Amino acid sequence: MTCGGARGGFSELVHPNRLETSAATILLTEAPEPKVRDRQTGEIAKDATSGEALMTMGVVYLEDGESSLIKVTVPESGVSEGLTLGAPVSLPGLVARPWESVFNGQQRHGIAFRAAAVTPAAFPAASGAAA
Repeated sequence: MTCGGARGGFSELVHPNRLETSAATILLTEAPEPKVRDRQTGEIAKDATSGEALMTMGVVYLEDGESSLIKVTVPESGVSEGLTLGAPVSLPGLVARPWESVFNGQQRHGIAFRAAAVTPAAFPAASGAAA
């Protein structure tokens, strides 16, 4: 996965970085569902700017012979019709943002992935295939 022109993995991220996905194949592994902000109350997460409900889905990101399973958050209006589990998708505006929090007295950290939308895509053409 290429992050802001750097190679070498997620640990190099310091600030939100737009991810270059043109050389990747991204497959939908979990259907979009509402992102829960508070599991006790069932409150749905909202975009801080627009107030729009957020959705989350699982994808496998394949590039250069390597794969990563990631969760991606998308605004509800960005979820396209016609998505199929196992099929390729496009994630325009995909950004990776590092996060840290303290939960039950333990510090946790990770990378949050967010895209403007999720749309159906096509499998890349095999190299050397006859036209």
